Amino acid sequence: MRERLPLDRLYDEHANALFGFLLNLTRNEADSRDLIQELFLKIARKPDLLDHAENPKAFLLRSAYHLFVDLIRHRQSRDKMEEAVALETPLLFENPKTGNDLEWSAGVSRALGELPEDQRAVLHLKVWEGCTFAEISLILSIPGNTAASRYRYALDKMETLLRPVYKELYE
Repeated sequence: MRERLPLDRLYDEHANALFGFLLNLTRNEADSRDLIQELFLKIARKPDLLDHAENPKAFLLRSAYHLFVDLIRHRQSRDKMEEAVALETPLLFENPKTGNDLEWSAGVSRALGELPEDQRAVLHLKVWEGCTFAEISLILSIPGNTAASRYRYALDKMETLLRPVYKELYE
């Protein structure tokens, strides 16, 4: 059994990664913050949840993902949620240096919004969190080969969606 980290230290070490992951999934800052709050309240009420976790970050990401899935299940309709996702394209990149960088970042954000949720989750975990496919498989409760396939499909779709943006901006 691992030494239990104080809740504030656990939050300090993992909140940014959780927020980025959830924002990429929900495409909504308020929902992301609410899910993080729900996750840490759950841990505050039951601190022993993390006692047997080999990797606290993976446990938190997996738990956050499950809370996200629960949120989606409770929404009135999938169509309404997809419409909101399509309309919201939060900028996921910090401080673009030029107008082209800003347009490119906006294009990447829009392209991410067009990915199916399962592919977007895998892509985020692989690219932004640096997770291995084995870790992704644990976090999302899917087989490793499925994680790898979703990643490949996500990359292919991102390439297709971003090719015209790249040509317009940089060629």
